[in-house]
Amino acid sequence: MDGDYVIGGVFSIRYYEQTEMHNYTTMPESQKCTGRIDSCELRFSRAMVFAIEEINNSTELLPGIRLGYQIYDSCSSVPLTIQVAVQLLNGLDQVFYTRDNCSQSGMVTAVVGESGSTPSISMSRIVGSFNIPQVSHLATCACLSDKQQYPNFFRTIPSDQFQADALAKLLKNFGWTWIGAVRSDSVYGNNGMASFLLAAQKEGICVEYSESLHRTHPRSRIQRVAEVIRRSTAVVIVAFAAASEMRLLLQELSLQPSPPRQWIGSESWITNPKLLKFSFCAGAIGFGIEQAVIPGLKEFLLDLSPSKVAASPVLTEFWEKAFNCRLGKSAAIYERVCDGTENIQTLNSPYADTSQLRITNMVYKAVYAIAHAIHNAVCQDTNSTTQCDKFTRIESKQVFTQLKKVNFSKNGYNVSFDANGDPVARYELVNWQKSESGSTEMVAVGHYDASLPVGQEFIINRNLTFLGGDKQVPVSVCSGSCPPGTRKVLQKGKPICCYDCIPCPEGEISNTTDSLDCFPCPKEFWPNAERDTCFPKPVEFLSFDEVLGIILAAFSVAGACFAIITAAIFYHHRTSPIVRANNSELSFLLLFSLTLCFLCPLTFIGAPSDWSCRLRHTAFGITFVLCISCVLGKTIVVLMAFRATLPGSNVMKWFGPTQQRMTVVFFTFIQVLICAIWLCLRPPFPMKNLTTFKERIILECALGSAIGFWVVLGYIGLLAVLCFVLAVLARKLPDSFNEAKMITFSMLIFCAVWITFIPAYVSSPGKFTVAVEIFAILASSFGLILCIFAPKCYIILFKPEKNTKKHLMNKNES
Repeated sequence: MDGDYVIGGVFSIRYYEQTEMHNYTTMPESQKCTGRIDSCELRFSRAMVFAIEEINNSTELLPGIRLGYQIYDSCSSVPLTIQVAVQLLNGLDQVFYTRDNCSQSGMVTAVVGESGSTPSISMSRIVGSFNIPQVSHLATCACLSDKQQYPNFFRTIPSDQFQADALAKLLKNFGWTWIGAVRSDSVYGNNGMASFLLAAQKEGICVEYSESLHRTHPRSRIQRVAEVIRRSTAVVIVAFAAASEMRLLLQELSLQPSPPRQWIGSESWITNPKLLKFSFCAGAIGFGIEQAVIPGLKEFLLDLSPSKVAASPVLTEFWEKAFNCRLGKSAAIYERVCDGTENIQTLNSPYADTSQLRITNMVYKAVYAIAHAIHNAVCQDTNSTTQCDKFTRIESKQVFTQLKKVNFSKNGYNVSFDANGDPVARYELVNWQKSESGSTEMVAVGHYDASLPVGQEFIINRNLTFLGGDKQVPVSVCSGSCPPGTRKVLQKGKPICCYDCIPCPEGEISNTTDSLDCFPCPKEFWPNAERDTCFPKPVEFLSFDEVLGIILAAFSVAGACFAIITAAIFYHHRTSPIVRANNSELSFLLLFSLTLCFLCPLTFIGAPSDWSCRLRHTAFGITFVLCISCVLGKTIVVLMAFRATLPGSNVMKWFGPTQQRMTVVFFTFIQVLICAIWLCLRPPFPMKNLTTFKERIILECALGSAIGFWVVLGYIGLLAVLCFVLAVLARKLPDSFNEAKMITFSMLIFCAVWITFIPAYVSSPGKFTVAVEIFAILASSFGLILCIFAPKCYIILFKPEKNTKKHLMNKNES
C-alpha cells in the first residue's frame, strides 16, 4: 500500500525447507519460496497492516499523514532475506535492479522484521549501511545488541541475554544444578545457549551435555540427540531452540520415550500451542513474551472476503489451502472452485487465534514505535493541536535518531529502547499443566521483570506442576548437598557440580552446607561429634569432686591423722624406755615432718593457681628434706651411740642434742635456699596444656624451671641414699636399741618409690601426672611411718611388758 511514508515489513510467512548444494562452477538458480505457509507469521504480517490502518485513522498520531507499507516474505531463508532487503532499498537507485523486481513505492523509512535472528543479522548489515532503522519483533540474539556491528537495530522483544539470565536464576531457584542443554544450530540457538551457559556458570550450574540440531539436519542427527537425552542422568533439560527444531526432537523422543524429564524452554517454543500435543512434556516451564490484548485485531483478521483475498497472492494461497478449493482463475491444483460460502470464522487455524497474543503484540508495538519516531520528525505539537507536514522530506537517519527517544504507552504496554536498542525485559512464566480433561494447556504462573531489584525479579502467583504433572519439585543434581561437618572434594575429570563429601579432619569444622573448606576451631575449642560446631574444650585437673581426688585426699588426711595419733602415743609414753631409747626429740620432729608430708598432697588437688603451684613443689621439697634429715639424724645417733661405747671414745660429745638439731636445720636450710632461688628466678605457674590432648585442656602447674624441680628432687634423693647407706652400716647393731633395720627398710621403700616415680611421672598424661606425684609422696610417707613407728606403737599399746628397761637390757644380754 502506498503512503506518504512507507514502512517495510519482512516476515517468514513460508518455510523454505530445501537445502541446495552449490558447486561454485555454474550460476545457481534463484531460490523460489515454495514452502508451506506459517499461519502465525501470516497473522504477524496482517497485524502490521492492522496497526498501520489504525494509525492512519488516528487523529492524535500522524494526523493528516497516510502511512504505506511494503511487506515481503523471506521464506525463512537468508539468501531470500538479503534479496528482500535489497528490494526495500530500491528507492535509492533503480539502476541496479530490473523493472520486474522493483517496487514503485520508493524507499522505506523503516523496516519491521525479521522473524529470526539469523536473517535479521543479514538484513541489518544491508539496510544499516543506509541508516534505515530496523525494528524486529522476534530476533532475540544477544549479539544484535552490539551497536558497533548493528547500530540501526532495534527490537520490541527482549534480548536473549535477559532470557538466559532469567533461565539461570529459575534453575537456581529450584536447586537444579545438573542439567542437559539442547539448542537450535542457528544464531538464535547458538548465541542464546552461549549466553545461558555463561549465566549458569555464574550461578554454579553444571551442564552434562550440550547438543545442537536443525530442521535441515538428517534424521540420524536428531536420533543421536534423542539418544543422548535418554542415556543422560540429568533430569532437567534446557532447550534453547526454535519451535520447528523442538517439534522434530519431541517427535523422535515420542517414538521411544525417555525417562521423565523436566523441560525448561525458551520463549520461541514454550508458548507454541502446536507442541502441547506432546503430553510427556507436561510440567515444562519457561519464559514467554507477555500476553496482550489488541482491541479490534480479531475482527480485522476475520474480515476477509474472497475479493480481498484475491488481491493478495499469499492470502489466496492461504485461503485455498484452508478451504481446499480453487479461488477464481488460480493455478491451484484443487478441483473444487470456491463458491463464496467459505467462512473464515469457522476455520480452526492459528491465524485467527487471538487468545495468545504475544509476538503479535511485538509487531504491533514495532509499528507504533516507528510511527512515533516519524511523528516526532514531521509533526509539531502545540497546546491544543498537532500539525504535521506530509510534504516534509525526511531522511531515514532522522527516523533512526527519533526512534532512540521514543517512550510511549499503548494499550497499557510501555514502549522504549535502551542504549542497545533493547526494551525493558519482561517475561511471563509459563507452565504446561494437565487439565481435568487430561489435555495439556499453557498456564501463566508468574512474571519476571529485569527492571526490579536483584532478588525480586520473580513473581510466582500460582502453583507450578513439574514433570508428569507432579507438584513435587524434582531433584537434578550430580552430587547431593554436603551437610555441615563435611567439605566438597571435586571428582577428578568431572564438572564442579560433581563432588564427594569428605568429613572434616580432626579438630576442624564446617558449619554451612556445601562448604568448600573446613576451618580449625580456636585453640581452646574442639568440634562436636558431627564436626559442625566448636565447643569449649573441657578443662581437666585433679579435683576434690572426682573419685581419684577423693581417695587421695582421704589417704592424705588419714596419714596425717595417723602421724598425729602416733605423736600423741609417744607423748603420752614419753617416759617409757622404748621412747627414750629412740631419741624422742628427733622422733617428735620426724612425726611433725611426716604430718606435713601427708598434708602436702592436698595442695596438688584442685584447680592450679599461682599460690598453689608455688606452694605444692616447695612444700613437698622442704617437708621431705626435713623428714629425711630427721631420719638421717636418728641413723647417725645410733651409729655414734655404739661407737661411743668403745674404750677411749668421746664421739658423743661431738654429736649431742645440739649437733643433732644443727644437722637437721643445716640440711633443711639447703633445701629452703634451693626453693627460694627457684621461686625468685622462675617460679612454677598455672598453665593450660593444649598439646597433650587435642580434645581437652589440661590445667596444670608448669615447673617454671625444670632444673629447679629436679635439683629439689635430686637433693631429696641424695639425702635418702646417704641415709640408706648409713642405715645399712648400722643394721647389725644390738636389736634392743637398733632402729637401723627399720630405717633401712623405710629408706629402701622410699628409694624404690621415687626411682619408679621418675618414669611414671614423665609418661603419665594430664591429671594422672599429679596423681603419680601424690601417690609417691603418700607411699614414701607411709613407708617411713610404718617402718619406723609402727613396731614401737605395737609394743607400747599391745606389749607393755616389753616396754621396760629390764626387758630391753635382758634382751641385749641374751
